[in-house]
Formats: sequence, C-alpha cells, structure tokens
Amino acid sequence: ASMTQRQRKLLGTIALILLIAVYAVLAVGVAIVLQVQNASKLAELIYYVVAGLLWVLPAGLLISWMQKPDA
Repeated sequence: ASMTQRQRKLLGTIALILLIAVYAVLAVGVAIVLQVQNASKLAELIYYVVAGLLWVLPAGLLISWMQKPDA
C-alpha cells in the first residue's frame, strides 16, 4: 500500500527538520576538521556559501516526493 500525500507531507516535514539539523551539525564539523577559520577570508566565505546552499538539493528532492499526488 502506498502512502497518501498527507502521510508523505507529515513524514517529509519531520525528515526535513532532521535533515537540516543534522546537516548544520555536519557542516560545522567539517569546517572545524578542515580548519576553515584558519584559511583565508575568501576561502572561509566560499566554504560557508557552498555549505549554506548544499542542503537545498536533498530538501528539494524530499519536497517533490512530498508533493507527489495520490495514485
């Protein structure tokens, strides 16, 4: 049995919140491991811009799955 759109939206919303929380912790962890704060200001800016936008890809896939109409 497949999920209804309402069920997908509930599950997707929870998954989205978890994704963003886990992603934020990982992005900061990677920054610490790579010692981004010791790099040049430009490198630090580039890292945070890329890291700040990268979560949009999985979130977009999740949202399109949530929006899929019922069979």
